Amino acid sequence: MNPFFRIFCTLVLLSGSTASQALALGPDEFAAARQLTCVLAQDSLGYLQQSQYDEMVDEVLDGYNETDGDVIYAKALGYFDGLMFGIPERDTRQVNARLQSFVESQACTQIVGVSYEL
Repeated sequence: MNPFFRIFCTLVLLSGSTASQALALGPDEFAAARQLTCVLAQDSLGYLQQSQYDEMVDEVLDGYNETDGDVIYAKALGYFDGLMFGIPERDTRQVNARLQSFVESQACTQIVGVSYEL
């Protein structure tokens, strides 16, 4: 096998494994993605001003590096898109009802990661 081809294949495989690791989320990142989805839903409903939106996004992503933040944001967008599955885009009543239901759900109101001492 040509040595240049072997090096090329090795580099492709390494870059693919790095990309798949970047898309893997741990429990904290999943919780952050859920929180960010709640922020996106509130923003879509018109509940947030731009400064509030920016502050809430920064709060959720605080402590994550840029790459992890991008993955969390992408996961949140995917989850948000999944919320709208099956609803016609033009049916604002159904869209708003689904978003409102999500914002009021346990997913957006439950505090994650709280520990209690007895």
